[in-house]
Amino acid sequence: MPNRFAWSRLSDEKLMRVRLRELGLTIEGTHLEGLVEKLYEELDLKGLKAKPHVWLSDEWFSPGGVPGFAIPFYLAHKRLRRLEQRQLLDVEGASRADCLRIMRHETGHAIQHAYQLHRRRRWQQHFGKSSEKYPEYYRPNPASKRYVQHLRLWYAQSHPDEDFAETFAEWLRPRSDWRQRYKGWPALKKLEYVDQLMSDLAGEKPAVVTRRTVERIDRLTKTLNEHYSSRRRKYTVVFPNIYDADLRRLFSDQPHHRRREAASSFLRRHRSEIRTLVAKWTGEYQYTLDQVLGNIIGRCGDLRLRVVGAERQVVTDFSVLLTVKTMHFLYEQGRRNWIAL
Repeated sequence: MPNRFAWSRLSDEKLMRVRLRELGLTIEGTHLEGLVEKLYEELDLKGLKAKPHVWLSDEWFSPGGVPGFAIPFYLAHKRLRRLEQRQLLDVEGASRADCLRIMRHETGHAIQHAYQLHRRRRWQQHFGKSSEKYPEYYRPNPASKRYVQHLRLWYAQSHPDEDFAETFAEWLRPRSDWRQRYKGWPALKKLEYVDQLMSDLAGEKPAVVTRRTVERIDRLTKTLNEHYSSRRRKYTVVFPNIYDADLRRLFSDQPHHRRREAASSFLRRHRSEIRTLVAKWTGEYQYTLDQVLGNIIGRCGDLRLRVVGAERQVVTDFSVLLTVKTMHFLYEQGRRNWIAL
């Protein structure tokens, strides 16, 4: 994209004062335009006439009753992707593969809205009722085979609409080999249903054709600072401080180890590596894990813990500990303020 945006040369501090509507962003002329075209090609290969319209907003979402979806604004410019990385440590959809993965999920919602699939009895038998209220919390079971595994945080388990969107996305993905991947899983019946349903819909015009958009970026008056303050609140969770015994098993508070490196210092050195590893294993957002790591580092300082053992082994052992505790927290207590796609 030509460097025609004056704000792209601002410091982060000054850029954060800019309002979203003042960014002047569009999908046209960016790499997103090519990805949308690729998505349409995938739908053409399946014979589907419905093509979701897309627009820029502050996050990924497909509004109820609208056969389209919003793409977060930061994906439209590399300067904003760098800002997103610094603010939240993750850039969801930054790579071509990740962006298409989320687009397929959102297309599932758009197809559901376009053909009003949630009104069908068989759809409800497989996925549940779309009218079910979205939960403030959901408690995923990572071992469940009743759902496909497409997006992170076992997203299909959060709501019937998400279950369908995830199943559709897995079905649409080129070379997914879903029949073999989900062989023996109850989720396979959902995929087979979607396969038959989409075959029936091939060539059929959608019932809903509105091009309505919701919260389009050129109408959003909040500043980038306000936007990221809200996002950080959503990604922040408070883990209970009941893991002192686990930390003492991993590190040492014995006097004869007082000349060893402080556990707090050790974890600061390896913070990024551990955060990235655990995010990969659990699907949790790096920003959330970074807040947890900050709390643990502080607690290690309070307990005057020291590192004992080989460095690489301690990194591995601590990463496993944090993974287990993160999974326990997600499963037993649910995730607060999860981000709806």
